[in-house]
Amino acid sequence: MGHRTIRNRLLTLVAAALALLPAQAQAWGFFAHRTTAEIALENVKPETRAGIARLLKAAPELGVPGCDLASLEDASVWPDCLRKDYWRWGYTFAWHYRTTPVCEAYEPRKNCSGQNCILAQIERNQRILADEGLPANVRLEALAFLVHFIGDVHMPLHSGDHEDRGGNDIDTAYGIAPGLNLHWIWDGPLAERAITSAEMPLVRRYSAKERAELGGGTPADWGRESWETSRDFVYPNAFDRAPCEGEDLPDETALTQEDIERAIPISQRRVTQAGIRMAEYLDAAFAPGPLPEPERD
Repeated sequence: MGHRTIRNRLLTLVAAALALLPAQAQAWGFFAHRTTAEIALENVKPETRAGIARLLKAAPELGVPGCDLASLEDASVWPDCLRKDYWRWGYTFAWHYRTTPVCEAYEPRKNCSGQNCILAQIERNQRILADEGLPANVRLEALAFLVHFIGDVHMPLHSGDHEDRGGNDIDTAYGIAPGLNLHWIWDGPLAERAITSAEMPLVRRYSAKERAELGGGTPADWGRESWETSRDFVYPNAFDRAPCEGEDLPDETALTQEDIERAIPISQRRVTQAGIRMAEYLDAAFAPGPLPEPERD
């Protein structure tokens, strides 16, 4: 059997294996989201962990029996599980992103009418979660949306795009695996490889110095970081040139092993930042008293 035949058969097997993955396993809606929640749990205060456990007891009151909600890890993927029930939850689907073309100025309040974007919903759901006067099931729903959206906003292509639906319209090979798209790769296989290949486990208790370096900021800051990462790394790494110079980018590309290896530390950092910042937002929400009013321009 020749090398070309072996390679072609391998390509077919890889593509088939990827296609058979369940929908949630193909995105931050599964592995990376759950990892961010695990990082957060390792870094929250004990009082916050206890508060989360109390709220989780209200899961049956949400009336979504097909979507598990027994842990913070479950909460981190719960909003994606709602996609199978459009008539009840379709109004939430626009909350998962807020993209800005990478060749335009970043404006965090643009395209967010009526709080229908991820930046506004992070703030909204943290405030609902922090309101101890609300029923437990209302606060639990807010908890799930909060932790999920903090994960989403840290994935670069949920904030930056090139008029290609955040890379969804860019046919992209992942190494020897064809038939994927750029968004899907950053959501799924790249994130999974980044998490599992880390020299030090991403899920651990971080030092105060590490938390200070990785945490902080507002949802608008996190969205800007993701948008800048898309502009300065994701697109140049995928196309070997800056996205805003010269001719339009083609509608297909391929990530070599070198491209993938360069992307791994970027993905690791975004997953870790999401977990650390999630812990900060949860600690603030479960602290006694109301949240301070956010600063407005």
